[in-house]
Amino acid sequence: MTATASPDTLTLYGETFQSRLLLGTARYPSPSTLKAAVQQAKPGMVTASLRRQTSGSADGGQSFFELLRELGVPVLPNTAGCHSAQEAITTAQMAREVFNTPWIKLEVIGDDYTLQPDTLNLVAAAETLVKGGFKVLPYCTEDLILCQRLVDVGCQAVMPWAAPIGTGRGPVNPYGLQVLRERLAVPMLVDAGLGLPSHACQVMEWGFDGVLLNTAVALAQDPVAMAVAFADAVRAGHSARRAGAMQPQASAQPSTPVLGTPFWHHAPA
Repeated sequence: MTATASPDTLTLYGETFQSRLLLGTARYPSPSTLKAAVQQAKPGMVTASLRRQTSGSADGGQSFFELLRELGVPVLPNTAGCHSAQEAITTAQMAREVFNTPWIKLEVIGDDYTLQPDTLNLVAAAETLVKGGFKVLPYCTEDLILCQRLVDVGCQAVMPWAAPIGTGRGPVNPYGLQVLRERLAVPMLVDAGLGLPSHACQVMEWGFDGVLLNTAVALAQDPVAMAVAFADAVRAGHSARRAGAMQPQASAQPSTPVLGTPFWHHAPA
């Protein structure tokens, strides 16, 4: 993290991160591949699930924590797998102790098939955590009213999905995402469902402030190259948004200027 902002940096809760790309750390073919992907893509944060990393052997969990330290990238713990507000709150409190950070990606899952957020309990969990000093990044749907309620209880950023987690389908509700971006002034990162760098570029062109990815990179044939491609796409989309795109036209418009008069002449009759 740094206090210096530039067009490519991301500012959340008053803290600045060096990239608008956030990367997950699950499902990579090997720890070395994960490490190389992070080193090449240079994400602003990497996510880690306390529940996943503390399962299995203690030795394996310790190795993962060592890898995170070696990466030197800020860690964003998440409450993956939690199905109630209280379970998420308890997991967040444990993560704060383990990772020594107030940052938390808040997940309260309402449906195991779609992994859709529990919109009825998410706001209550977020409010409790914000009051407890957490910097909450809530995983949510693109529902405008839900996101507004999250902002009302103190979330200074929200993370709507593009599609269900791990599907790679890209934005399934472009209208909803664009309306959300137009109506709320807080930073917004698209989290879940992006499968291609072009998806990331598209949502950045719509004005989103960043993206969070995992499966699209981890399950690529070449995760390291894909991580770099996503990093480039995020930068390109953000640059295009700042540049201001032309307005679509109803008919063809000449793009080559015509200067002077033609050099040819009609032959005399």
